[in-house]
Amino acid sequence: MMRAAWYERMGKPAEVITIGELPIPAPQANQVLVRIMASGANPHDTKSRSGWSGRAMPAARVIPHADGAGWIERVGPGVAAERVGERVWVFRADAARPGGGTAAQYAAVNAAHAVPLPNDLDFVTGAGLGVPAITAHTAVLRDGPVSGQTVLVHGGAGAVGQYAIQFARWSGARVFASASTPAKRVVAEACGADAVFDYRSPDFAKQVLEMTEGRGVDRIVEVDFGANLETGLKVIAMNGIIASYSSTRVRKPVVDYYALATKGITLHVVQGRHLSEDRRAHAVRDISALLWRQQLRHPEPVVFPIEQTAAAHELLENGSDGKKVIIAVAEDAAALAA
Repeated sequence: MMRAAWYERMGKPAEVITIGELPIPAPQANQVLVRIMASGANPHDTKSRSGWSGRAMPAARVIPHADGAGWIERVGPGVAAERVGERVWVFRADAARPGGGTAAQYAAVNAAHAVPLPNDLDFVTGAGLGVPAITAHTAVLRDGPVSGQTVLVHGGAGAVGQYAIQFARWSGARVFASASTPAKRVVAEACGADAVFDYRSPDFAKQVLEMTEGRGVDRIVEVDFGANLETGLKVIAMNGIIASYSSTRVRKPVVDYYALATKGITLHVVQGRHLSEDRRAHAVRDISALLWRQQLRHPEPVVFPIEQTAAAHELLENGSDGKKVIIAVAEDAAALAA
């Protein structure tokens, strides 16, 4: 048996999340069993648990979180035995079985979704990679390199935003970011943003256009499509691209088609759980290369023990101030750094 968090109905975290014992899953063909040390919580997890997403539960019992990090303890048919003992970071754990997540001591995951974790990175850092890093890579680089372009990353101090700034800089772009507080602006600057703007300022669009000599930005990595669309249309260049991964404040935005059409704007909706395996593999290759070269800065974590999974979800829902919410599944803190 294994220690796990789960829910069997949607609702508020303190009302529906249970902590207890569940059977350890068995890895099937092309899967591995990972002993989870840390589990990464993302806004998608809270939206699914609360019912905000509007989707039905994928199973009668859901262990939350698709991201995590730990050790491969067993392998299923079709996976090399040499992978046993490998340190890994995990993404899309739920792809292996409906309702299967990483908020548990063990998770059976598709072998391709368990990626070698460099020895110099702890499990807390590894657990925070999946959704934020893959989403950011897709939002920035889905259409190829952005060398010579100007990229605006909204929410530059968030987990996705921090990685997006770095991927854009790595690819050779000039990078702008938006942030709402001085502390968040410091974070975005530390990730490599050339300029950081307060998106709440009435002069936001004017400042961006001045920095681009009136041309606008080539690409917007968008954290809140509906809320920021009006401003985005002002600052996007002709034939620019808006790559949006969320629209939380305005869930059902009204889109002025001809405002997009007259600038030839391309809109990408970026949803990590629906990416093709080729797109994920491309992202993983680049992320891994940067990890092994120690060239990525990671969001500051805030760590909860598994018994406080509900509190972790509450923090995410109320705003984590750009910190990465992690569940410590390992029984002792030293194991997280092993």
